[in-house]
Amino acid sequence: MLAHHDDRGGRMVIVFGSINLDITVPVARAPSAGETVLGGAAVQGGGGKGANQAHAARRAGADVHLFGAVGADPLAAAALAQLERSGVALHVRPVPGQATGMALITLEESGENRIVVAPGANFAARATDVDNALLGPDTIVLLQLEVPLHETHELAARAWRAGCRVMLNASPLRPDALPDLAFLDTVIVNALELAQLTGESGAPLQVALELARVRNIDVLLTQGAAGAVLARPDSSHVAVPGYPVTAVDTTGAGDTFAGVYAAACAAGASAEVALRRANAAAALCCTGLGVQGAQPDSAAIDIFLENHA
Repeated sequence: MLAHHDDRGGRMVIVFGSINLDITVPVARAPSAGETVLGGAAVQGGGGKGANQAHAARRAGADVHLFGAVGADPLAAAALAQLERSGVALHVRPVPGQATGMALITLEESGENRIVVAPGANFAARATDVDNALLGPDTIVLLQLEVPLHETHELAARAWRAGCRVMLNASPLRPDALPDLAFLDTVIVNALELAQLTGESGAPLQVALELARVRNIDVLLTQGAAGAVLARPDSSHVAVPGYPVTAVDTTGAGDTFAGVYAAACAAGASAEVALRRANAAAALCCTGLGVQGAQPDSAAIDIFLENHA
């Protein structure tokens, strides 16, 4: 069994993942099959799980480096604009002949969304773009599943062996291509993803605790407004409540959670503090339209937590 890295902080967060341009259209309700509905004004902004998590971590105060790929097309600048403004260090390769990834989102009045993603250049993301010199005990590596799975596995193994603290947000999860949990310190999942990952349909906390024990990793179970639980390999767990808010747009709440959790861990926060900050940031993100433009900075998270003490 692989050794479990300790909870030391890391001065840097490296994110390897997808970069998209999101186009969101508000609608009264989602269309049925074969139906056309008229929506409101379209909103364009940066997206992709990798980019969203990198942006969230940067807004929360971390030193963030994002690795990925975009197309050599006019959409790339728009996809990267918010990241650049926020100070994310971009190591992004333009790929000739490929389109920048794009997500088409319908946003219902309830705050629920339906998303179709055209991955485009994200399938050209390569783990070898991450320089070994950046990998070490002072680095947290944050991964997701919107780029080629073998590249994610390759970077996880290299980073883990270099002493990095490696986190995987196992989303979006494909039952026919489940990720390898070797070389991870933390896997972040919701209840559905946890059931798909383990094949178990029992009480989510018990399933998370068993997975943590068997695989010797932390299992971070996100539960939306109900909060989050961190299950540890020693059968202990840390649970924090959620923060119910009036949701405007739930797109990207999970990405915001993952990015802010990584940022808090990078700053040396305890598991409980990191979970509370991540929950607060995800709740705040839901109160604005879009993802990156709605992600809070560290000061906003502080004020929210003070108001909900």
